[in-house]
Amino acid sequence: MEFKDTQAIYVQIADYISEQVLLNKWQPEERIPSVRELAVSLEVNPNTVMRTCELLQQQEIIYNKRGIGYFISPDAVKKIKQFKKEAFIHNELPSLFRNMYLLDVDLDELKPHFEKFKKSNFN
Repeated sequence: MEFKDTQAIYVQIADYISEQVLLNKWQPEERIPSVRELAVSLEVNPNTVMRTCELLQQQEIIYNKRGIGYFISPDAVKKIKQFKKEAFIHNELPSLFRNMYLLDVDLDELKPHFEKFKKSNFN
């Protein structure tokens, strides 16, 4: 995994885990790889992965079965979408709207591009 300098690594790992859930690679109630397994596969310190797990537990995206491991929460997809929508609306949308305003881009102009994007990336 390539990490960016602009965001804490444990947050990027949380995004990676969330993406696996949204892509249906990890299902609700499914056990995720152990902290040690994730640390090895992502080439990070196990403490970093543990911090990720603490964050995802606080957000109720995963839960711990003591002695067994971490599992995806039943409503993880809903929670992830809720957190990601809020972050998108507060962090990215203002910049997008500002650029649209400055460049005089109408929402209707974006629809064909969005449809093309959906077809090329999700089919």
